[in-house]
Order: sequence, then C-alpha cells, then structure tokens
Amino acid sequence: MEEPVDTATAILASAAVLLRESTFDDISYRALADEVGISERTIYRQYPTRAHLLAALSNWIEQTRFPLPPFVTIADFRAAAHERFRAFDALPAYAYVGARASAISPTLDTEPAYITRAIEAMLEVAAPTLNRRDRQRVAASLRYFSSSMFWARLRASFDLDADDICDAFDRAVDTVLARLPEATWAKP
Repeated sequence: MEEPVDTATAILASAAVLLRESTFDDISYRALADEVGISERTIYRQYPTRAHLLAALSNWIEQTRFPLPPFVTIADFRAAAHERFRAFDALPAYAYVGARASAISPTLDTEPAYITRAIEAMLEVAAPTLNRRDRQRVAASLRYFSSSMFWARLRASFDLDADDICDAFDRAVDTVLARLPEATWAKP
C-alpha cells in the first residue's frame, strides 16, 4: 500500500519529473496541473507565484536529491561539499533550479538554512575564540562556495566538471580560512 502524499509534495515531485524534459521556465502551471491530476487553481493556492514554486521546489530537491552529508570538522565539510558537487554533475537540471532559487529574493522563511547553522557549529568547535560577527561572515562565505550557485557559475561560465569545481572550492575555502588569526583555532 502506498503512503498518501500531500498535495504540495505531489506538485513538487511532478515538477521534478517535468524538469527531466523541460527547463523551469518552460513548465506552466497548466502542464503541472495535468501532470499531478489536479486543477491549476490548486497549484496557485499552494504556490501563488512562480517564485514561491521555485523556492519550494529548490528546497524539496535539496532535501530529496542533494541531502548534505553530515560534517563536524572542516575536512568533513570539504568531503560533503565534494560529494554534493558530484551529485550536481549527475543531475544538472536539478542543481540549476537550486542555483536559480538562490539568486531570487527570499519568498518563504528568513531563517538561516541548515547548512549555515551547521557551518557555524563547525566553526564554534574549530575556531572557538572567533567572534560571532566574523563566524557569521566566514559561514556565509563557506556556504556560498559549497552552494549550487557556485557550482552553476563555474560549470556554465568555465565548463568545469565536478573535480575541477572541487579544486576551486578547496582553494576558496583555504583562502577564507587563512584570513582567520592563528589564535582563533582550537588547539589539539
């Protein structure tokens, strides 16, 4: 027996199916309604604008297709980002949706994303004396460099593959972390 799926999730899952053959811009609410088997009006009730749909679809894809592997140390974080870049290469249409959603103004909540909180927690352990403002700045930088937007920019602008993007990511992380004073790092 199949588990019941709520309407919002069914819409997002169907949009992901349509992304295999179309770009996000080519997916109309009518086509999406036909794919789900509901009225177009129901989709508008769930996602009043395409920005709402894009943001929700990006979050759903992030959670279902590109879950971030757990990390505690900076080495774990690098490995998690590398794994995601390889997953982005395998499903580029989905990764581009995430990149595009990152470029729009927030339409949903303004809570820091899970990855931002996870990076801040990692920095609290790795660099315990780093002040809050600098920790937030470093976390924002590291989040950007591990994002689908960074991947998409390097992939589309420079035709780099995941391995090249991993190298660029490592150099960017090294540059960001090298700017922290030595005294902020935890002693082994």
